[in-house]
Amino acid sequence: MDYSATPQPAGTDTLNLADASSMQPAKRTSHAKAIAAITLGNGLEFFDFTIYSFFATIIGKLYFPVEGQLAQLMLAAGTFGVGFIMRPVGGIILGAYADRAGRKAAMSLTLWMMTLGSAIIAFAPTYAAIGIAAPMLIILARLIQGFALGGEVGASTSLLLEYGSDKTRGFYGSWQFVSQGLNTVCGSLLGVALAAGLSTAALESWGWRVPFVIGMAMGPIGIYIRRHLNETLPGVEDGTVSAAQAPDAQPVRKLFREHSRVITTGVLTTIGGTAANYIVLFYLSTYAIRILHLPMSSALWAAWTAAIVTVICSPIAGSLSDRVGRKRVLWISRVMLIVAVYPAFMIINASPTVPVLLSVVAVLAVFVAFTAVPNIVMLPELFPRKIRATGMSIVYCLGVSIFGGFAQFFATWLIQISGSNLAPAWYLIGCGVVSLLPLPFMRETAGKAID
Repeated sequence: MDYSATPQPAGTDTLNLADASSMQPAKRTSHAKAIAAITLGNGLEFFDFTIYSFFATIIGKLYFPVEGQLAQLMLAAGTFGVGFIMRPVGGIILGAYADRAGRKAAMSLTLWMMTLGSAIIAFAPTYAAIGIAAPMLIILARLIQGFALGGEVGASTSLLLEYGSDKTRGFYGSWQFVSQGLNTVCGSLLGVALAAGLSTAALESWGWRVPFVIGMAMGPIGIYIRRHLNETLPGVEDGTVSAAQAPDAQPVRKLFREHSRVITTGVLTTIGGTAANYIVLFYLSTYAIRILHLPMSSALWAAWTAAIVTVICSPIAGSLSDRVGRKRVLWISRVMLIVAVYPAFMIINASPTVPVLLSVVAVLAVFVAFTAVPNIVMLPELFPRKIRATGMSIVYCLGVSIFGGFAQFFATWLIQISGSNLAPAWYLIGCGVVSLLPLPFMRETAGKAID
């Protein structure tokens, strides 16, 4: 089965007039299959990586036996963030590999590494069984997964954009964020089913391991699906490449030497979107359990609601950014998010019920989709094809590593030192304001040739 036709370079919207009638329908169909293949593989990796956050409270109890539930949650959330430390390293190494060996080769490698990380978590003995070695195994698994995702995002997002044209890159790139939402839907539904169907003892004994076993088993499926994609880096698969198209031998050195300004502005812009993404999509379910004292089975619906909203809104946000520009969509939606987040936290604390929580999460998720999609689409557009995966990986991972990966830790820590349940809102507002500062200095990429 062939999942994709040979992709056109960005900006080539026209076909030979003699063949247009016969080729155009097949081209649309094959590109739709290509998007599905890239999205599914990426979703499998994020399923493995983010399911950890849904069971952070249980993992904290089993692997970090310190006094106090809040302290356990901070250690579990901190371990979640440890995986993000390796993202820039993975972004540099695997991003450079994607720019030399091709997008497909890099994405297959990252899937194997994610499978390994999930297997370690799925079968790691608890602290009661092996002592300090137990949390060390969890940390090792998170480091492996973080390294893998550091390269995955750059390679898969670059591939999505390179299948699009100057007029459709926003829509194509939006499926990167759709894949993250889809994995969250699957993860949260599975979490709800396990929490509702198992006793507390069974859930803490073996039930929480089930999602990691599933993620481990699905790795080979993603690899099989992706092997049918066509490569978009010229000359990688057929060996016919000109000197002008040849992959750069030192993409990292060239990136920092010639594009340092783009890296700086890209990282700063990413801070606001990634902080909002990880707080709204992942942290609010934990917040509902520990801070609002809602039942686990009910609170996990918050993650499901946020994911469904982002899945629906992301392609709309991508298409809108193709029409009116990435910067305009990003600016308006991020300002609206900054204005809305503090009242949102006030509302759910004043009325800590499931319907109120889900309503607030749904509204915030709309803003998150419209601010995150143009951001993640714009980043790879700022770099030429030969170093695009490396550039995208480094910029995105540097922004995500601290302000996204440790968002849950920072939010919990701020609650502890301030004594205010509204502290996570302060974190989002601060990150959002900082992320707007470099936007006027970034060039608009919508509708313009990038190669």
